[in-house]
Amino acid sequence: MTHVHPTRDDRVVAAVSEVVGGPVGEHAGRHRWWTPARVLLLLTAITFVLGMAQKAPCSLADGKDQPWVYSHMCYTDLRPLYVPRGLAELSWPYDDDEETRDRYDAMEYPVGISYWAYGAAWVTQVLNGSPDRDARSDQPVDELAASKDVDRELTIFVLVNAVGFAALALLSVWLLSKVDRGRPWDAAAFALSPTLILTGLINWDLIAVALVAAALWSWSRDRPVLTGLLIGLGTAAKLYPLFLLGGLLIICIRQRRYGAFALATVWAAVTWSLVNLPAYLSGPDTWKVFWSFNADRGADLGSVWLIIDQVRDSGVGVDTINLASWIFFGVWCAGVLVLGLLAGRRTGHVPRLAQLGFLIVVGFLLINKVYSPQYVLWLLPLAVLARPRWRDQIIWQAGEVFYFCTVWWYLGNYLQPAGGGDVGFYWVGIAVRMACELYLAAVIVRDMLAPNHDPTGDRPEPEDLADVDPVEGGGGVAHPHVDPVADGRHAGATR
Repeated sequence: MTHVHPTRDDRVVAAVSEVVGGPVGEHAGRHRWWTPARVLLLLTAITFVLGMAQKAPCSLADGKDQPWVYSHMCYTDLRPLYVPRGLAELSWPYDDDEETRDRYDAMEYPVGISYWAYGAAWVTQVLNGSPDRDARSDQPVDELAASKDVDRELTIFVLVNAVGFAALALLSVWLLSKVDRGRPWDAAAFALSPTLILTGLINWDLIAVALVAAALWSWSRDRPVLTGLLIGLGTAAKLYPLFLLGGLLIICIRQRRYGAFALATVWAAVTWSLVNLPAYLSGPDTWKVFWSFNADRGADLGSVWLIIDQVRDSGVGVDTINLASWIFFGVWCAGVLVLGLLAGRRTGHVPRLAQLGFLIVVGFLLINKVYSPQYVLWLLPLAVLARPRWRDQIIWQAGEVFYFCTVWWYLGNYLQPAGGGDVGFYWVGIAVRMACELYLAAVIVRDMLAPNHDPTGDRPEPEDLADVDPVEGGGGVAHPHVDPVADGRHAGATR
């Protein structure tokens, strides 16, 4: 298949290519070994190594106190949670035993992350010589955290997770490169993302990111059952993959593929339930901590609510934030629904899942009561496919990088001139981040309303799907650079 080459498709890449001789020629041959997928995997590996190096000062250097963490911007949740959540003793995250809960805090994450962290802790302790966990249980938690053996184990734990995250990043870029068979290079914006370098190792978000990338790929291959299964797995690790069902709903209404949507939804629900079942059966009270923790959480880092809370002397109540956030998100989703149902009607174009998914997820993040630095990863696989243009990706990610810097300056009290307590510059960081996200959302909306601006090419909506099985489908590609299923068409409907 002929691939769209970025040096001939993207002005920014074409300009940069002048350094090495300019855009690729029309008769250029293809290397037998260096296929687009392999090049993207190599670029992702280099990017992730840079990310590990960026986090190294907080894991390998001596004297890693909080000021050091903030000044070097290398904070990660992996080290601070290892002992306080019972992972050093390999305590099951969903143990409702009263003694265990008195000794350790429950994991405040969804079950997918808790399972991963528990498995990584097991691998860590095997690599560390399988320490005596019974002896550790006799030590006070403070003494356990201060021991040299556990300190060495913390570094191993970070490295074990880093290797796993690297595998997830490689899998993600490979899947993204396969969503549109004619445009594998669109995934390069993921492979070379500065946000992947800076935030990939902060928390376990890449688990859900890889599953979202897999869901985008499976939908492009017209596999609603597998898509639902992957969305269910992703929702078990983070809530936001659930929002992809909203995008599927719009596409299936446009294409009258109600059976496909039902299959994806049912399998997502079944998968999520099965993954959560062991945790719920072993410790229902501990399983509920994730839900109660987020319901009771107030305005936190990165959110517009934090600005409002700091401006107001009395602050904003949790109930008010919860109600207002869900009302805004509901209205936002209704707007995306109307947009998705109407966009491209005259020209016969159906919005793509990546476009709809990005718009829904960005609406959730803009009004969420906490917007941690690593949440940019939620948008990354959706953004690079929704708007595969380097100019727009650079603008958006520049805002994210700017916020990444300001949040650590804020936490390290570096934004307080002469100790005056001025946090206004941090508010600027939040505002810039949101403005850049709204810019990218606006460009994507423009592409949906005026499909001639969409870089992925022509995607006419099939005129008649009556003779097509909405589940099994068929074959056929109408455009050599476009996978019709990935772009919202049913392959069997192509004439």
